[in-house]
Amino acid sequence: MRLLLLLLLLLLLLVLLLLPLLLLLLLLLLLLCYCCYCCSSAAAATAATAATAATAAATATPTAATATAAAATASSAVTITITTTTTTATTTKLLLLQLNRLLLLLLLLILLLLLLLFLRLLLLLLLLLLLLLLLLLLLLLLLLLLLLLLLLLLLLLLLLLLLLLLLLLLLLLLLLLLLLLLLLLLLLLLLLLLLLLLLLLLLLLLLLLLLLLLLLLLLLLLLLLPLLLLLLLQILLQLLLLLQQLQLLPLSVVLQLLLHCYCYYYYS
Repeated sequence: MRLLLLLLLLLLLLVLLLLPLLLLLLLLLLLLCYCCYCCSSAAAATAATAATAATAAATATPTAATATAAAATASSAVTITITTTTTTATTTKLLLLQLNRLLLLLLLLILLLLLLLFLRLLLLLLLLLLLLLLLLLLLLLLLLLLLLLLLLLLLLLLLLLLLLLLLLLLLLLLLLLLLLLLLLLLLLLLLLLLLLLLLLLLLLLLLLLLLLLLLLLLLLLLLLLPLLLLLLLQILLQLLLLLQQLQLLPLSVVLQLLLHCYCYYYYS
């Protein structure tokens, strides 16, 4: 729309510039036509004066029959007509010259007025052009300001984006650190669990070893019990024999005790 308005204004300016030029050309054509008319009228006037002089001369030359009778009257009439025609021709010429001068002065005044109007229009057009240039400069300044504002906004947006990216990177780093910490904690927990499992295994192994030792001891005891009983029986027999030799116990009692020991050993 702005471009169309500018084009319309330029067309109007061209029309306003060309109209005075066209008017000046028309006035010049009118001047040329008037000059041609004046020349043709002067030529016609001279031709008319020549024709009147010829007619006067023709009337002044009478025929041979009446030459002697009307010589004086003809000469006087010719002189009167010649003087009257010359005076009328000179007066008409003077009037025509004055009219031509007046018309030329009027045309010159009109031309001067048109030139003044043309100059005034030119000045107005120059002022309009200057105003248009000022408006264009203002528009350019406004456009430049808008571009600067847009560039500043873009820079601010870029800075904000960079800040957001930095924040996102920091958040990602924090998340990574948290993940690493969680992984470390999980590893520590796994290590602790492994240690606990190892301890449990060691305890179980120790318990198994203890049980095995107990079993071995029991087996040894079971194996050694008859031997111990034999030893005890031998010791008892020797004691009983000593007591019987010393006659502290009767023989029947000693035999009963021996029988009991043998039965116990046999059943065990």
